[in-house]
Amino acid sequence: MSESSRRWWALIAIAACVLVVGLDLTVLNLALPTLARDLHASTGDLQWFASAYSLVVAAALLPAGMLGDWFGRKRVLLIALVLFGGASAACAYAGSSGALIAARAFLGLGAAAILPLSLSVLPVFFTAEERPRAIAVIMGATFLGYPVGPLLGGWLLDNFWWGSVFLINVPVVAVAVVAVAALMPESRAGQRLSLDVPGIVLSSAGLTGLTYGLIEAGQNGWGSAVALATMLGGLAVLVAFVAWERRNRDGQPLVELDLFRSAGFTWGSILVTLVTFALFGILFAMPQYFQDVRGLSALGSGLRLLPMICGLVVGMLAGTRLASPRRGAAPAVGAKSLVTAGFAVMAAGLAIGALTKVGSGTGFTAAWITVVGLGLGLAMPTAMNAAIGAISAERSGTGSALLSAMRQVGATIGVAVLGTVLNSAYRSRLDLAGLPGHAAHVVRQSVAGGIAVAHVAGSALLLGSVRIAFVHALDVMLLVCGAIAVAAALIALAFLPRRRRPEAGVAQPARPPSEVSI
Repeated sequence: MSESSRRWWALIAIAACVLVVGLDLTVLNLALPTLARDLHASTGDLQWFASAYSLVVAAALLPAGMLGDWFGRKRVLLIALVLFGGASAACAYAGSSGALIAARAFLGLGAAAILPLSLSVLPVFFTAEERPRAIAVIMGATFLGYPVGPLLGGWLLDNFWWGSVFLINVPVVAVAVVAVAALMPESRAGQRLSLDVPGIVLSSAGLTGLTYGLIEAGQNGWGSAVALATMLGGLAVLVAFVAWERRNRDGQPLVELDLFRSAGFTWGSILVTLVTFALFGILFAMPQYFQDVRGLSALGSGLRLLPMICGLVVGMLAGTRLASPRRGAAPAVGAKSLVTAGFAVMAAGLAIGALTKVGSGTGFTAAWITVVGLGLGLAMPTAMNAAIGAISAERSGTGSALLSAMRQVGATIGVAVLGTVLNSAYRSRLDLAGLPGHAAHVVRQSVAGGIAVAHVAGSALLLGSVRIAFVHALDVMLLVCGAIAVAAALIALAFLPRRRRPEAGVAQPARPPSEVSI
C-alpha cells in the first residue's frame, strides 16, 4: 500500500472512531424510558446518565489533547478507543443506576480523547490541498451518527434488551482499533512538552463548572441558584485559566492563546460552534415532533432525518470541490463566500421549517431538512478548515482540543438556551382549564407527558392542545435557530479572511519528518 493510500485509509479508521461517539450520543435518549423501568431509575438518575458523560468530556478535553502531543496521538487514541469500548460493555451490563452512571463517566473519558485527536491528525498528515476533503470525511462521520443512531437504536430496542444499544459500540471500536493500529502513523510534538499542571486543573474545573451550570439551567430554569452559582464560578475559573496561560508564555502552556491572533482560527471556531448551536433545533426537537405529535416510532423518526444526510453529502461534495486550492492557484470560491452561502442556505431551510403544522406531510419535512443539510455541508467543513489551518503540526493535539472544547460548550449552551425557548413557547400555548394540579404539572413538563395524560384522560381536546402547543414551540425555536444562522452568515461575511493565492513553488508538507514516525 502506498504512503498516500495509507493516510486516507487511516482517515477512514479515524472517522469510524468519531461515528461511534456520535452513535452513543443519540441512542441514550431512546433508551431512557426503558432504563427508568428496568433499573428503577429516578428522574435524577436519568439526568445523570447524560450529565456524567458531558461533565467528564468537558473536564478532560484539553488535557487529552496535550497527552496526544506529549505521548503520541496514535498511542493515546488507541488507549481511548479501548477505554470507550470497555465502558460501552460496562454500560450494557450495568445492574444498577449507580453502575451505569460510573460507566457513562468512563465513556466520557474515552470520548474526550477521541474527539480532539480525530482532528489533530489533519494538520499533520494532510496538505492544504487535501485538508478540505479530509475534514469532509470526519464531519460526514460526525453527522451520520445523528440519523443512524435512532434507526439502529430503535430497531435494537424493539428486538433486544436495552443493553444492546451500548453494545453496538463494541464491534465498531474493535474494527477501529485494528485499523488505527495498522494504518495510522504515530505522531507527536518534536520537542518534549512540560506538564502544565495549573492549566490542567484550572481548565478542567472551569469547563466542568460552566457545563454543570448550563445543564442545571436547562433542567431547572435560568433562575436556579445552583445553575447561576456554578456557571459564574466556572467562568471565574476560566478567566483565571486564561490569566495563567498568558503568564506561562515562557513555559509550555496547555493552550496556545496566540491561536486567537489568527482570524481563521478565531472566527472559524466561532462559526463551527454556531453551527452546533443552530443544528440543535433539528436534532433535539424533531424526534419529539415525529414520535409524540405524529405518533411514529423511533425507527420512523430516524428515517425521516435521513434527508439531512443526503443534503449534507451534496453540500460537502460541492463545497469541497469549490474550496480545495489547486497547486499554485487559489480555490474557485473563498472560505468567506462559501461559509456565508452555507449559513444563508441553512437559515432559509430553518425558516421554511418554522412553517411546520400538526398535519404537515413527510414530503414537506424532508424538503426543508434537506435544505438545512445542504447548507450545513457547505458551511461546516469550510469553517472547520479555516480554524484547523491555523493550528501547527507541533501542537495539533492541544489546538484541536481547544476547538473541540468550544464546540462542546456551544452544544451545551444550545441545549440549555434553545431548550428553554422550546419549553416556554410550549407552555404558553397550553389550554389546561379544568385539569387537576398534578396532571397539569405533568403536561407542562414535556410533550410526551402531555400526550400520555391526554390518552389516560381520553380527552381529544387536551390531545389537540398539547400537539398544537408543541408545534408552535417547534416553530418558534426553528426561527431562533434560523436567526442564529443569519448572524453566523453575517459574521462569516465580515470577519473570515479572504482567499489568498498560494506563493508559487511553496508546498506545505503533509507530515513533517521531525514529528512523525511510522
